[in-house]
Amino acid sequence: MEKGELKNKVQGLIEPVINALGIELDDLELNKMRGKGLLRVFIDKEEGIMIHDCEKVSREIAALLDVEDPIPYSYVLEVSSPGLERPLRKPADFKRYKGHTIRVVTTVPIDKQTLFVGKLSMAGDSEVILDLPKNNKVTIPYEIISRARLEVEI
Repeated sequence: MEKGELKNKVQGLIEPVINALGIELDDLELNKMRGKGLLRVFIDKEEGIMIHDCEKVSREIAALLDVEDPIPYSYVLEVSSPGLERPLRKPADFKRYKGHTIRVVTTVPIDKQTLFVGKLSMAGDSEVILDLPKNNKVTIPYEIISRARLEVEI
């Protein structure tokens, strides 16, 4: 089974269990190095993730994965929040963090620039608008966003 197929299979198994706990599966990573596997599960919810949420999700999905056994090698399971500088991947992520400062890297330059840091003023279905310093704005279509994440404001 290919890595992408295996990841999709694991996601299909664990996502309903996580959702049933009132928590959202943000992302998962499945890596194998030197014969050892690592399954990282990132969870989130509106009011934020606490350590007991990670413990609860870890217990539930570990039990499920032990029974279903979809991963054909030994692995370590890690469950955590996406963190303060969480990546923004889906339009729903951008909509959730409207009003926050974000960092966006584009695949195509806009006004000779591919890195933007600004306040997320609008997140639509096809693009975002950032308020930049000096009263400038930039509109960035989702399809040219290479990476985006929250920027910690101090």
